[in-house]
Amino acid sequence: MHYFNKKKNTGKVKREKSSIALLIFAFVFISFFSICCLLPFVMMISASLSDESIITTEGIGILPRGFNFEAYNILLTHPRVLIGSYVVTITMTIVGTTLGLFIIAMTGYALCRPDFFLRNKLSFFFYFTTLFSAGLVPTFLWMVRYLQLRNNYLAVLLPLLMTPWLIILMRNFVKSVPIEITESGKIDGANDFKIFLNLILPMMKPALATIGLFLALGYWNEWYLSLLYLPDREFRPLQFYLFRIVNEAAALRQSLAGSVVVQTGLIPTVTLQMATAVLVTGPIIFLYPFVQKYFISGIAIGAVKG
Repeated sequence: MHYFNKKKNTGKVKREKSSIALLIFAFVFISFFSICCLLPFVMMISASLSDESIITTEGIGILPRGFNFEAYNILLTHPRVLIGSYVVTITMTIVGTTLGLFIIAMTGYALCRPDFFLRNKLSFFFYFTTLFSAGLVPTFLWMVRYLQLRNNYLAVLLPLLMTPWLIILMRNFVKSVPIEITESGKIDGANDFKIFLNLILPMMKPALATIGLFLALGYWNEWYLSLLYLPDREFRPLQFYLFRIVNEAAALRQSLAGSVVVQTGLIPTVTLQMATAVLVTGPIIFLYPFVQKYFISGIAIGAVKG
């Protein structure tokens, strides 16, 4: 009996050691992977604070080389336009994300209602639009000639308001909500909108956080629609403003190629691009920690439900 107890204790100790070794390996691997993900962002900040001539010859390092704020001084040459672009982008992100979440949530809920006779046809319609698109020319004519939205911020706000893939994701999540909740609301005399607002919507926090993050990123990174539909606006979204600055700097550098001005590094391009990326990426990064606890569960539920 003593032999079997000793053997059992030995096996338990081995299992505990193997578990500890596995945890240590997982911790080291995740730490290494996190450092690899963080390193490019650190190098981006370092390059934005470096001297253009030094990083052109020596490359980008973890620490700034020839520390200066030249690239940021160029970006902040016209603070009024930059602040206006920030206001436009932030306003459009908040308004578009809020309206888009509400509309997508209602659409996903309606597509899951068994008493909605058009749910299958509309689901096919949304799925069909993920496979085929009308193209740029018909869309441009529709926006400019028929809807008269040229130089109107709605031309940028409306196309990003509802994305078919996000509607499908929301519908798959709503399928996990028990139908008995809707039936209990009807027994209590609530109408469909009140059932959705008071019973269904509070249970959709993971999906709302996940889809809200996608919508916010879409509005924050938008620049192409601004290029098409907002040609005469003084204040355009931040991404387009910074995109124009980088292009102008690159064009000026090419026009002066081989001159003393370029050789001395007085017209930064690499550092300007890195500074642009810092200004664009920095604010939106702070959104992720608020939705992180809902993000993984929202993606998982939307992925496994058919």
